[in-house]
Amino acid sequence: MTEQQTKEISGFQLWEWRQAAIAASINADVSPVEVDWLLQEIAGLDRLALRLESFKERSHIQLQLPLEELEILWQKRLKERFPVQYIAGVTPWRQFQITVSPAVLIPRPETECLIDIAVAAVAKSQENLSLQQGHWVDLGTGSGAIAIGLADALQEATIHAVDYSAAAIAIAQINAQNAKLSDRINFYQGYWWEPLESIKGQFSGMVSNPPYIPTSTVSTLQPEVVNHEPHLALDGGDDGLDCIRYLIETSPSYLKSGAVWLVEMMAGQADAVREMLQNQGSYCNIEIYTDLAGIERFALAYKL
Repeated sequence: MTEQQTKEISGFQLWEWRQAAIAASINADVSPVEVDWLLQEIAGLDRLALRLESFKERSHIQLQLPLEELEILWQKRLKERFPVQYIAGVTPWRQFQITVSPAVLIPRPETECLIDIAVAAVAKSQENLSLQQGHWVDLGTGSGAIAIGLADALQEATIHAVDYSAAAIAIAQINAQNAKLSDRINFYQGYWWEPLESIKGQFSGMVSNPPYIPTSTVSTLQPEVVNHEPHLALDGGDDGLDCIRYLIETSPSYLKSGAVWLVEMMAGQADAVREMLQNQGSYCNIEIYTDLAGIERFALAYKL
C-alpha cells in the first residue's frame, strides 16, 4: 500500500474517528470544537459538512496524514496537551494561514492588533509618506506573522524580520512564500537589531512581540504553552521586561526621527513600560492600547 493510499479513507471511517475523538476530548476537558477545526484543516471539510455530517456518505476523503498518525497526535493532544495548531501544522492569523511547529510560538489573535495600531500610527503621523515607504522591522519574528502583516498593510515599505532562532527563520520564510510576500521581506538570523547595522538610523518603524513573561511565571502557564512552545520566545527575565528594556534602550540609534516604536506586553506591565520610555528621553507621544479583552497590551511611541 502506498503512502497516498494510507491517507485516503472513507467518510464513514472518518465519521467514526470524529465521534470517538469528540467523546475523548470531553473526557479530557479539551474543547470538542478543536476536533472539527482540525478536520477542516487536514481533511478539507467545511463547517456545514461537519455540522450535517454529510461527509459520512463519501466513499473517499483525502487526509494530509494517515488516520493512525492522526490518532497518535490526537492522543498526544489529550494526554500531553500538545497544541492542536501543531498537529494541523497551521493556524489562522488575520487573513493568512500561518505554518507553525514547536520551533515557533503560535501567533495569538490579540497580536493581530499590532498591525492595525501600526497602520493607524502611520496614518496620523506628519511623516506619513516617509513612514509608508520606509524600512520597517519585526524583531523576534518567530513564525513571521507580524512581518507578513506589515508587508500586506504597508505595501510600499521594505520589511525586515529578525529572529535568534534559525529554525524560526526557516518557518517564517515558508510563510512569506505562502503569502506571496517573500519579495517584500528580508530575513536575518541574529540578536535583535544586530544584523541591521548597515541601515542603522534609517528605520521608519519597529514592531515586536518580544518575550515578556517573568521567569517565575513561565512554569505556571497552560501546559500547552509551557510544555510545547519555545521558552526562548516566552521568558522575559526576572520581571518579564528584560527584552522590552533592551529594545527601549537600543532602538533610538536605529530609528529615524518620527519613526514608530511598538511592542506587545503582558497585562500589568504598561505603567513600567511607559515610565521606561519616558525616562529614556528619545521618545514622545507615548500611548498604551488595549487588546480585544480590554487588557493594556500594546505600547506605542515615536522617536524624537
